[in-house]
Formats: sequence, C-alpha cells, structure tokens
Amino acid sequence: MHKALYLFAALLAAGIGYFAYQLWPQPEPEALIYQPPRALKPFQLESTDSQQPIANAALEGQWTLLFTGYTYCPDICPTTMSDLRRALPELQDHTDVPVKVWLISVDPKRDSLQRLNEYTGYFGSDFVGIRAEHPQLFPFVRDLGLMYSVPEEDEENYLVNHSAAIILVNPQGNRTAIFNADPVPGEIPVVDMQQLQQDFALIVD
Repeated sequence: MHKALYLFAALLAAGIGYFAYQLWPQPEPEALIYQPPRALKPFQLESTDSQQPIANAALEGQWTLLFTGYTYCPDICPTTMSDLRRALPELQDHTDVPVKVWLISVDPKRDSLQRLNEYTGYFGSDFVGIRAEHPQLFPFVRDLGLMYSVPEEDEENYLVNHSAAIILVNPQGNRTAIFNADPVPGEIPVVDMQQLQQDFALIVD
C-alpha cells in the first residue's frame, strides 16, 4: 500500500514538474534570429583557407561567425578577434560540428591574402581571412546585412568605417542570426561576447 502511494506521489510530482516546465517562460536569444534562416546569394571570394576561390559551399558543414574588418583596424577588429578566440572553446562545447570565424576584409587595397593569413593565423586555425575586390565584396557584405565605406583611390593612410555586428551562418550555409554591437558611450562598439555565447547555446540546442 505504501509503495503504491509513493509511486503515485512520484508520478504526480513528475507530472506537475513537466507541466510547470512547459508553462514556465523559456529563455529567448537576444540576437536577431532569422526565421526561417536566409540563404546567401551566390558568391566567389578568396580565402586564406584555400588555394582556389571559394563559393557558398565553403560555409556548409560548420557554424560560421562572420564579421567585417581589416588588418589595419585600430580597435574594433583586434578586440572582436581576441574576444572570439576566448569564446570559441565554449561555443564548440555546444556542437559536434566545427565553429569557424571569417574575418571579411573590407580593405582589399592593403589586405592581401598573405597579410590576412598572417593576421588571422595569430588567433588560431579556426580563424579564416576572406577578401575580394570591391565589385565582388560589396554585394556579398550587403547581402549579409552589413556595410563598409570605400576610401578614395588616392588615399594611402585611411580608416575604413564598417559594421561591428557578427553574423551567424548555420551548417547548411544559411544566415541564422545577427549579433549586434553593444553601443556604450565612450567605449568601442563591440558585440557582447557573453551574450553571444548564451544566444549561441540557445540557437544550437
């Protein structure tokens, strides 16, 4: 008799717990999530990871974090790269497929593949440098929902204004989310990496 009561109580508690879980508000990512994920237009770019031009298929089979930048960038780019290097091990814990970072150079005039390879290589083998001339680069960056400025042809020492957001592409090669920079007065506008880690876990799981 007592065993039956204990069993009934256990089943009742489990049932209450299940329904409470279903009714309890579940955490939602703060990132902008694309529902459904958005396919990227066909592209052809140069990569430090390949001897040949790459296309959309290069994004398949992995989670990829893409952001615009350049090797002469004084603040946003090195900060973002360093933050991502520290975050990657935790991101990788949430998925069985590789997690890669693409630095898309918005300074093709000064960023050769060799220079990009040296720059991204400092951060690790999971970091890939991407470049193209402006006719191919600008449509690709715009399709991602990002932007950058093009300096005058005769300028030599210049800064390139560019988006600080990070785009997440899923293993099917489709845009899944965008992590926007956290604007704090007086500070460099970079993505909140702790929030990105939390959102990535929710998206992947």
